Amino acid sequence: MPDDSLGVKDVIEDTALSVAAAVVNIAAATILVERMPDLLYIPNFVGNFPVQIAALYAQRDMLKYLISVTKDDFGQNPYVGSTGLILLIHVIDAEFFDIVIEVVEKYPDLARVKLTDGISAFKKITTKKSAFVSERRFNFWQRCISSCIIKSIKEKSLLKQQALKLVKRLCKEIEFFSFTEANDIYLDAMLIAAQLGIHEVAEEIIEAFPSSIYFVTPDSRQFLIHVAVEITQNMSIISFVKWGIIDTSTRMSDTLTGTTCCILLRNEHHLTNSMRYQEQPSKCNMESMEVESYVLPNYREKLNFYKQTPKMVFTEEHRTLKEDAEKWMKDTSNSCTIAAALIVTVMFAAAITVPGGNDSVNGYPILSKNGGFIVFAISDAISLFTSTTSLLMFLAILTSRYAEDDFLYVLPNRLIIGLGTLFISITFMMVAFGATLYLVFGRKQAWVLNPAAVLACLLVTSFVLLQFPLLVELIYSTYGPGVFKKHK
Repeated sequence: MPDDSLGVKDVIEDTALSVAAAVVNIAAATILVERMPDLLYIPNFVGNFPVQIAALYAQRDMLKYLISVTKDDFGQNPYVGSTGLILLIHVIDAEFFDIVIEVVEKYPDLARVKLTDGISAFKKITTKKSAFVSERRFNFWQRCISSCIIKSIKEKSLLKQQALKLVKRLCKEIEFFSFTEANDIYLDAMLIAAQLGIHEVAEEIIEAFPSSIYFVTPDSRQFLIHVAVEITQNMSIISFVKWGIIDTSTRMSDTLTGTTCCILLRNEHHLTNSMRYQEQPSKCNMESMEVESYVLPNYREKLNFYKQTPKMVFTEEHRTLKEDAEKWMKDTSNSCTIAAALIVTVMFAAAITVPGGNDSVNGYPILSKNGGFIVFAISDAISLFTSTTSLLMFLAILTSRYAEDDFLYVLPNRLIIGLGTLFISITFMMVAFGATLYLVFGRKQAWVLNPAAVLACLLVTSFVLLQFPLLVELIYSTYGPGVFKKHK
């Protein structure tokens, strides 16, 4: 027989089940529901049902249990109207996106509900920028080993997949609404996505509703592409909108005027400053060329209000950036030049004074027929030639004129070759050193190679950890698809 005392509220009007939901006492909640199911439908003083309280406190197990036992055929239905939307909002805040998807699939009408402050489920998920973290924000080594050992990155990747799945589901539900009602829902989300730079959400909305490309903000009367450039400088959104405009209409001439081109180039300054441009000195010019590539030809030399062409604006706005990049290139080249010069000197001396000495009769190396000596000779030669190449590349950087166009390919190419050959020279220098230890001190004892190999790997690994990510980023930024890679 149900105990009516279980439905009594405390001083803040919480029932026993509401308290159990907040403190994650599933055992107590199970007993309470079995004895008095009506507790599931008694709200507290702010109108939250037990299922909403579990979501509010981000209690996943409790939430799943309460959803399984809370039905929609009772007098007070927690899954309809603003009450159901509040439940979705709490679950989205808790980042239980898989649960949100289940609820939306069961109660699709929740996708059209908006609170008095204009919040909808679609708008709420769009504000969760942390759920759409791009893998490019992780460093090189995190991305390489994330699939193996880094649990947090795995979780973020899964969270992003679930969030995108939820966005797709909401888009699918909104497609069945009337044109006016659908616009009222997705345009708010589109504006937030552009403001926060969440290109994934913008892409899903544009794919589901192509006309959203031409969305104009009600206050500033700006197109979406203007918002993306002026507020966030998010090139992924600009790229997607760009290709959508090209593929669907000729209205690009209305949105990308000469003044817009200047705005795009001017905002590149903020974008490249927000990046680690010291590590990617070529990205600035590359992005400006890509911006120019999709502006109509008759606008590329058009003057703005101040009688400036886009190129003039770009040069003026990036003066400080160019100077900083030049200083970084010189400092890096100076440091690497010293290292390359030392390796050249050591390897040249090692080639003359070979391990074991020379035969006094014919002048040939005494150990020339030993396998270890062959390894030494080849490694020494490779290290000498690559370090010399590296030295020449860094000297070429130091003597460069540092024009704007040089930062696009000339300087990055020299830096890539210089760092790459320096890495190879260091590696083979350590191989030659290990072979020398074996020949001179090993007495043909293989165990001597073990400590030599460990120490050599330690040095090479240190260099890889410090400089190899920079080399990869340089190659990607110079020869990669660029920030305006075409989307499907």
